[in-house]
Amino acid sequence: MPKIFLSLGSNLGDRKANIAQALDLLDSALGTQRKALSSMIESESWGFEGGDFVNCVVLYESNIEPESLLLICKDIERQMGRTDMPEYAADGHRIYHDRVIDIDILLYGEEKIDLPHLVIPHPLMHERDFIMRPLREIFD
Repeated sequence: MPKIFLSLGSNLGDRKANIAQALDLLDSALGTQRKALSSMIESESWGFEGGDFVNCVVLYESNIEPESLLLICKDIERQMGRTDMPEYAADGHRIYHDRVIDIDILLYGEEKIDLPHLVIPHPLMHERDFIMRPLREIFD
């Protein structure tokens, strides 16, 4: 089964509780328990002025298809109250906002996917210390 690494972050409300809830929802939706979970780290907002985030990385092993995984992640974000749709500036850069939960697919086994709605490996993960530190903690 492929190793799937997801990044979770929250900067609204009880940030650690939000991540714990998202992890429980992921376990349930994927029908499996997570294999590893990094420490939760605090980081400043990235790409916008907002409250500080709590971030972590989680490892799952599953045969779920990447696009189905994306739908699960987006559904959990909506269940937990995330309402913002991706927004882009005139120059094409993403505009970021505060959020209850953010779930990003970082790696899916050895897969390389480049679709308009899904890019794996995550294209910006190497620029984000709040992803790379927890990822290195559990990556083997």
